[in-house]
Parts: sequence; structure tokens; C-alpha cells
Amino acid sequence: MIQVFVAEDHAIVREGIKQLIGMASDLAVCGEAANGEQLLEQLRQRTCDVVLLDISMPGVNGLEAIARIRALAAPPAILMLSMHDEAQMAARALKAGAAGYATKDSDPALLLTAIRRVAAGGRYIDPKLADRLIFEVGLTDSRPLHSLLSEREFSVFERLAQGANVNDIAEQLALSNKTISTHKARLMQKLRVNSLAELVKYAMEHRLI
Repeated sequence: MIQVFVAEDHAIVREGIKQLIGMASDLAVCGEAANGEQLLEQLRQRTCDVVLLDISMPGVNGLEAIARIRALAAPPAILMLSMHDEAQMAARALKAGAAGYATKDSDPALLLTAIRRVAAGGRYIDPKLADRLIFEVGLTDSRPLHSLLSEREFSVFERLAQGANVNDIAEQLALSNKTISTHKARLMQKLRVNSLAELVKYAMEHRLI
């Protein structure tokens, strides 16, 4: 039996995923969490085969949680679940150590296939993203500006776009306000935006929020 841990901050989505997994005879839900801190705390106390990890959870988000999960004594395979069918986002997750990347509008049967594949040590990419991942991410001319951001800058960018201020972000990431302000200045320069309104517009145009 493949033990699956579901980390997703929307209760309705989480319940839907649990019901879907419950219908498969070879899969079982062994735990759930609504944010990154809960997830990490529970994974330190139990083992599982696969973590189904929402990429944009509050607090420690999915991308940031990957490295912490991988550092556990017996790390499970990580299957990212995202509403972003965005090649750059998938590339970041896979580079950080996720075994697979599925989108929330995937066919339910494909999600079960993805769980089984990463549990067996394989890799999984949403079929709609696979071609784009090969062509977009590798070709510098077509790469969007946010692909130039470091992991930390991307974390700050995502939070700014969702309405958090520098103080909030500093607290969430356990960094000083000055450090966050520096990241903010750098990422705005890289994205070629001059205001928070332009930053939010950029995030919406690229379907990052």
C-alpha cells in the first residue's frame, strides 16, 4: 500500500484529493496538512511514501518545503500539485528536488498515475507541460524574466504579489527587513517593474498568482 501525505491549504481541494486517493485500492492517505509548518512537523513524526505538495501554501510554501523534506532521515518522494501550468514553475520544483509536477486541472486518473510513478522512484511531468518544459526552459530567448530570479527572490516576489509587506515576509522567512528589502529591490530590477502594482500585474499576466 502506497502511503500518501496530502499538503494543501484549501480544505475543499484537500478533501477531493483524499476521496480520489481513497478510491484506489493500492493507495492510502496517511496524513494531511494545511500549511508548510504543519507538514514538516508531521513528517518528522511519521514516514510516508509520497507527499502531494501544493506549491503555493501559506507560510513555508511548497518550493521552500522541498529542501526541508529532502533533508529528513527517510524523505518521501515529492509530487508537486499546482494551479500553475507554467513551465518555469515546474522547472524550479524539479530542480529543487521534486520527483514530479502535476496541475490541479489534471485528469484524476493521471494524478493517481503520477503518485504511483513517483512512489516507485520514477519521475512525472504533466503531459501538457512536458513539451513546453523542454522547449521554453532551455531556450534563453523565450525564457520569461522571472526565470532569472534566485529561489529566495522568487519566494519574496510571490509573497509581494499576494499582498504581503516587507515586515510580513521577513517574519515568514525568518530574515531581517533589510534583507527582504534588498531582495525586493533586486527582483524588481530583474523583472523591470517600478512599482508593486506593476509587480502584481506581471504576476497575473504570467499566471503566477
